[in-house]
Amino acid sequence: MGHSKQIRILLLNEMEKLERTLFRLEQGFELQFRLGPTLQGKAVTVYTNYPLPGEAFNREKFHSLEWENPTEREDDSDKYCKLNLQQAGSFQYYFLQGNEKSGGGYIVVDPILRVGADNHVLPLDCVTLQTFLAKCMGPFDEWESRLMVAKESGYNMIHFTPLQTLGLSRSCYSLSDQLELNPDFSRPNKKYTWTDVGQLVQKLKKEWNILCITDVVYNHTAANSRWLQEHPESAYNLVNSPHLKPAWVLDRALWHLSCDVAEGKYKDRGVPALIENDHQMNCIRKVIWEDIFPKTQLWEFFQVDVHKAVEQFRGLLTQENRKTTRPDPNHHLKIIQDPEYRRLGCTVDMNVALATFIPHDNGPAAINECCNWFRKRIEELNSEKHQLVNYHQEQAVNCLLGNVFYERLAGHGPKLGPVTRKHPLVTRYFTFPFEDISLSVEESMIHVPNKACFLMAHNGSAYDALPSTTIVSMACCASGSTKGYDELVPHQISVVSEERFYTKWNPAASPSNAGEVNSQSGIIAARCAINKLHQELGAKGFIQVYVDQVDADIVAVTRHSPSIHQSVVSVSRTAFRNPKTSFYSKEVPQMCIPGKIEEVVLEARTVERNTAPYRKDPNSINGIPNITVEIREHIQLNESKIVKQAGVTTKGPNEYIQEIEFENLSPGSVIIFRVSLDPHAQVAVGILRNHLTQFSPHFKSGSLAVDNADPILKIPFASIASRLTLAELNQVLYRCESEEHEDGGGCYNIPNWLPLKYAGLQGLMSVLAEIRPKNDLGHPFCDNLRSGDWMIDYVSNRLISRSGTIAEVGKWLQAMFCYLKQIPRYLIPCYFDAILIGAYTTLLDVAWKQMSSFVQNGSTFVKHLSLGSIQMCGVGRFSSLPLLSPSLTDVPCRLNEITREKEQCCVSLAAGLPHFSAGIFRCWGRDTFIALRGLLLITGRYLEARNIILAFASTLRHGLIPNLLGEGTHARYNCRDAVWWWLQCIQDYCKMVPNGLDILNCPVSRMYPTDDSVPLSASTVDQPLFEVIQEAMQRHMQGIQFRERNAGPQIDRNMKDEGFNITAGVDEETGFVYGGNRFNCGTWMDKMGESDRARNKGIPATPRDGSAVEIVGLSKSAVRWLLELSQKNIFPYHYVTVKRHGKSVRVSYDEWNRKIQENFEKLFYVSEDPSDVNEKHPNLVHKRGIYKDSYGASSPWCDYQLRPNFTIAMVVAPELFTTQKAWKALEIAEKKLLGPLGMKTLDPDDMVYCGTYDNALDNDNYNLAKGFNYHQGPEWLWPVGYFLRAKLYFSRLMGPETTAKTIFLVKNVLSRHYVHLERSPWKGLPELTNENGQYCPFSCETQAWSIAAVLETLYDL
Repeated sequence: MGHSKQIRILLLNEMEKLERTLFRLEQGFELQFRLGPTLQGKAVTVYTNYPLPGEAFNREKFHSLEWENPTEREDDSDKYCKLNLQQAGSFQYYFLQGNEKSGGGYIVVDPILRVGADNHVLPLDCVTLQTFLAKCMGPFDEWESRLMVAKESGYNMIHFTPLQTLGLSRSCYSLSDQLELNPDFSRPNKKYTWTDVGQLVQKLKKEWNILCITDVVYNHTAANSRWLQEHPESAYNLVNSPHLKPAWVLDRALWHLSCDVAEGKYKDRGVPALIENDHQMNCIRKVIWEDIFPKTQLWEFFQVDVHKAVEQFRGLLTQENRKTTRPDPNHHLKIIQDPEYRRLGCTVDMNVALATFIPHDNGPAAINECCNWFRKRIEELNSEKHQLVNYHQEQAVNCLLGNVFYERLAGHGPKLGPVTRKHPLVTRYFTFPFEDISLSVEESMIHVPNKACFLMAHNGSAYDALPSTTIVSMACCASGSTKGYDELVPHQISVVSEERFYTKWNPAASPSNAGEVNSQSGIIAARCAINKLHQELGAKGFIQVYVDQVDADIVAVTRHSPSIHQSVVSVSRTAFRNPKTSFYSKEVPQMCIPGKIEEVVLEARTVERNTAPYRKDPNSINGIPNITVEIREHIQLNESKIVKQAGVTTKGPNEYIQEIEFENLSPGSVIIFRVSLDPHAQVAVGILRNHLTQFSPHFKSGSLAVDNADPILKIPFASIASRLTLAELNQVLYRCESEEHEDGGGCYNIPNWLPLKYAGLQGLMSVLAEIRPKNDLGHPFCDNLRSGDWMIDYVSNRLISRSGTIAEVGKWLQAMFCYLKQIPRYLIPCYFDAILIGAYTTLLDVAWKQMSSFVQNGSTFVKHLSLGSIQMCGVGRFSSLPLLSPSLTDVPCRLNEITREKEQCCVSLAAGLPHFSAGIFRCWGRDTFIALRGLLLITGRYLEARNIILAFASTLRHGLIPNLLGEGTHARYNCRDAVWWWLQCIQDYCKMVPNGLDILNCPVSRMYPTDDSVPLSASTVDQPLFEVIQEAMQRHMQGIQFRERNAGPQIDRNMKDEGFNITAGVDEETGFVYGGNRFNCGTWMDKMGESDRARNKGIPATPRDGSAVEIVGLSKSAVRWLLELSQKNIFPYHYVTVKRHGKSVRVSYDEWNRKIQENFEKLFYVSEDPSDVNEKHPNLVHKRGIYKDSYGASSPWCDYQLRPNFTIAMVVAPELFTTQKAWKALEIAEKKLLGPLGMKTLDPDDMVYCGTYDNALDNDNYNLAKGFNYHQGPEWLWPVGYFLRAKLYFSRLMGPETTAKTIFLVKNVLSRHYVHLERSPWKGLPELTNENGQYCPFSCETQAWSIAAVLETLYDL
C-alpha cells in the first residue's frame, strides 16, 4: 500500500513522561521530534530503539538521533530529529537533558495487513476478530469445520491461544514446552506439525480472506516445564528474590490448611470439605487467625532480635575511647530490613543509636539505664512492624475468602464443590517440587540455596448479546469477540478447566444437535451482517463516533464520515435483565435523527424459537438452542417492523430532522439507519469542500465543482490576499476594542462568555486554537455559531465595510459563508474553522512574503514575533502622525470618505494593547523608537520606518522629541530620552536599509521651527533631516530650560508645580547629557505618585535626574556616529556652536566623544576597590562590580541602585565598557535581576523593592499605593532584550567557551517568551510581569517594545 509522505510532529517537553500514552503511526510516515517551549535552548538528546536502516529490531539497543536545523541559524528553535517509519512494531523513545533523563514514551507503527488471492490491504479499523481457545479445537483434521463458523459469521481474523504443549494445569497459556506443537491436535495414527498449521493459515488467508494471529506469553510457564527445572533463575525464586520468603511461608501454610480441610480435620471446628454457607466462611476466618497466623509468625521476618541488639549496643557503650556523637534531629532510629529476610534478622544503625541514647556517665547504672531505653525503643519499632503485618494479614484473609466465595458459593462462579488437593481453598502461588512435609521442616529449605531456587512464584442475560455486539462493533477501531459468545453459550468458558470441543459448521444443522451450528444458531446471522457493516465503515472513512445514552436501556451510536457527511446510526435496546422476568417499559422515547434516512441497513430482534431448552453437552461447547435472531437487511423505512412511523421536520432552511417513533424496539433489538444530508445541504458541503481544496488536499474527498459559483470564488484566495499591504493586514487580522471603537465598531462579544481580543481574524483563531485540540463543541463560541449567523456576518461585513482589497477579502469570505449557511447548523463550527484556518494561514504567508529575508528564512518563533509588527502598526480613521512634507515621495495616501480628497495615511506604532492603542495615547516617542528597530527595520518595513522617523522629526521642539505625541499639536515634551532613542533609530536606519543614508536629506516639515511657533502646516517650513539632527545636538550642548505649556492639572493632575520645569544639557567636563529634577521623571521609569492617602502624590517614584546611564550611552552612540559621518563628509557638521559667557564656542564631535569615553567608566563603574579615588559617595556603595544607574542624581543614593538600564548603554555604546568589568556586572545583573520573562527593575536587596504592581491599591504604604512601585521591582520585558544582547556581545570578547554558554542562556531565556507567545490569546508579549514571572493584570497584554527587544535578540543571535 503506497503512502504519501506525511509528517507527524511529537513535541518534547521537560519532565513530560508519556509512557502511558501510545502514539499510533503508519508506515511511510515521517515522525519528527521537536523541542517544546520548555526545552528550547537546552542540550537535549533523543534516543530510540527504532532500528537503524538494515538492522534488526533489538528492544534493548538504543541509538541517538541527529538534530536537523532547517534555518541553519543560531536560532535553532525549529530544529528536529526524525524517524522514517518503514517497520511495524512498538518502539520506545526517551530524551536526556545533559545526562539526566527528562522524559520519554512509546510509538506504535501499525502493520499493513494483506489478505486474499490478490493480496489486498485489510485496514486495521476493519478488523473483526474472534478468539479461539486452541485446546478446544479438537484434532487438527477437524479444525476447518470449526473455523468455518467464524468465516460464516463474517470475521476476518482469528486469534488462537498458544498452540504449544500445555502444562499440568491445562490452562491455555501455561506452556510446558514452548517449541512443540500441542500433541493433543494429532491422532494416534497421524502426527501433525507446525508445517500443517502453516498451510492452514495460508489457506485461510488466501481463500477465506481471514488472517490468523496468536499470542505466546513466555513467562506463563507450566510448573512442570522442563526448562524451568534446568533454569530456575528464570523465575522469581527465593534465592534471587529473598523478599518473597514470608509470602512463601504463608503460601505453604495455606496449602497445608487446604489439605487438612480436604481430609476433614477441621470439620469439628465448622469447616467441612464442602463449603456451603456464610457461617462456614466465618469459621475459615477464625481458623486462620487462631491457628495459621500464630504458627507462621510472619512479623518476625521484619523485626529485630531485641536481646542480640541490646547486647551489641551495650558492648559499644562500654568500649574504651568511645566517641560521642552529637544527635542529628534528621536521623531517627529505624529498622533496617535484612536483605536475606531471615527471622529476626533485621538491624538498626548503631551510630544513630549511640547518638540518640547517651549515658550521663560511664558507670554501670547509667549504662544499664541507657540500654533499657534502647530496648524500649526497639520493642516499639518491632511492635509497629507487627501492626503493619497484621494489616496485611487482614487484607490477605479478605482476599482468600472472596476467592472461596466466588469459586464455591457465587451463582455466577464455577461452583467447584468440595475442597480437594486439585481444587484447594486458594490457588498456590509458589512451586514446591518436593514431597509434602511439616511446615517447620519446609521452612528450613528457604535458606538452602540449591533447594530455595526451585521455590518459585507463579500466577495464574443471553438477550443482551445482540445489542452489546452492535454497540461494540460501531467503534471506530478493530473489534472482536470470543468463540461461544455468538452461539449464546450461557457460562464463562474456562481457559483452565474447559476440555470440550467447539461446535462445527453445518448449514442444515438441527437445533437439537449440540455439536453443530448454522446461521439460525444464536446471533450468528446478525453478527455476520454487523461484521460486514463494521468492515465497510472502516474502509470508507467513517472515522467520527458519537454515543448517546437515550435512556437507561437504549444506546444510539453514530459513525460519521467527515468527507461525505453520511452517517450510520445504530439504536440498540439493551437487555442486561432477562425480559421474561424483569419489567421493561413499552414506552420507547422518540428519536430525532438529523438528515435524510436512506435505508434501514439492518433491523434485528432477539426472539425465542420452539426447541428443547439448554442442557450442557458433555462433548461440545454448546449454546442456548431456543433463542435466535430475526433479521432484515437493506430495507426502506416504511418496510420496518421496528419503526412505527417517521416524520420529517425542518430545523432551519437546510437541516432536515427525521423523527422516529418505535413500536417493536423490544429488549434485545437493534436497528441501524444509513443517513445522508439533505440533498441541497450535500451540494453546499461539496462546493465548500471544493473551494477548501486550495488550502488542503484532504478536502478533495466529497468535493463538488460547480460553474455557477460567485465570480469572486473563481479567484484563488491567495491571489486576492497577495494584494493586501501590511497596514491592511493589521485591519484584517488584528485591531483591539479601542482601535475598532475609534472606527465606529468593536470586537465581537460572545454571549455568556467574553468579547474577542481582536476584531480581526486573530481574535477568532485564538479561541478556535483552544477549542480544536479538545474538540470542545460545547464551547459558547460554537453555541453562538450553531444558534445563528451573527458571528459569520460580523466577520465578512466588517471587512466589506472597508474599501479596496480588504473589502475583496470580505466579499470572498461572504461568498464562502453563503454556502456555510446552507449546511446543517451542527456542521457550521467545523467548516467555519476550516474556512478561517485556510484564510488565516494564507494571510500569514502573504505577510511574511512582504518582510525581510531574516523573517522569511527565520524560525517559527521569529515569524510569529514578526507578526507583532502587523499587530502594532496600523492606520486608523484619524491619522496619529503629523503630516509629512508633500515633497516627499512614496507617502501612502487614501481617499477621505467624507471630503473625497486624498489624505496621507501613514502607519503609526501603538505602544501596547489594549491600553495604548488609540487616540492621543497611541503614540509615544520613547516607546516608538525603542520598538522601531525590532518591529520595522528588522522586519524589512523600511518605508514605514522612514515615515515615522520623519513625522516625529517634524515635531522637534526645544531640541526634544515628544513623549506623548498627541498628533504633534497636543505633544508633551517632558522626557529627556526620546530624542536619543530617535537618533539611535536614524543611525540604525542608515546602517540597515539599502541606501539608508538618503534619509538624512529627506525633507522634514517643521511643525515648530521655533520653540514658540504655533503648529505650522506641512511644507510651510521644510528642512533636511540632517539639520534637524544638528539642532537637537546643538540645543543639548547649549542647555535646555523651559516650562511645559498649559502646565497644571489640565495636562497632569498629579504633577507638582516644579515638575513642569524641564531642563536638559551636557556637562562641560564629562560630556554627559544630564537633566530633570526631583519632581519629574524624564526617562522610561516615569511613574508619578498618585495617592493622597499614602502622601506620594506628585512625587516621582524614580526621577532618575542627573545623567541616566542609558541616556549617556545613547548620546555617546549618536555623537560617535555623527563624528564618523562628518569625517566622511556625509554629515556636514563637525561641531556644535554654543553661547558661553556671551561668546560663541565650538565643541567638536570629536571632543564631545572623547570626554564621554574618558569619563564614563571612571564615574559610572562602582569599583571593587574600596579606596577608588573616583568614588564620590563610598558610604552609599552596597554592591561592587556594577555600573551606576545614574550619575549626579539629586538623591545621591539613587545613583547606586542596581537596575537593568546599564545594559542598554552596553548595546548601543559597547566601547564605553572594559570587557572584564562589563562581564562581572552582567553576571551580577543575571543573578539579581533576571526573571522568567523580564528583568527586575530594581535590585531585590534594595529596601524599597516590591515585585508586585497593583495600580488599584490605595493604602497608607508610600512605596506601594496606586502602583508607586511600577519600576521598583516588577519585571519588565524589554530590558531583557538589551541584557541578552549585551551578554552576547561581551561573551564573544571573553572567548568561545563563554560564548557557547551565553548562547545556551539566551536560547533558554527566549524559550520562555516562546511559550508565552504561543499560549497568549493576544499573540504577543506583555509589558511586564509581577515578581518571578507572575501574571500582572495591570500590564498591557502585548507591548511593542517587548516584542521588538526579543526580535532584536534573535537577530543578534
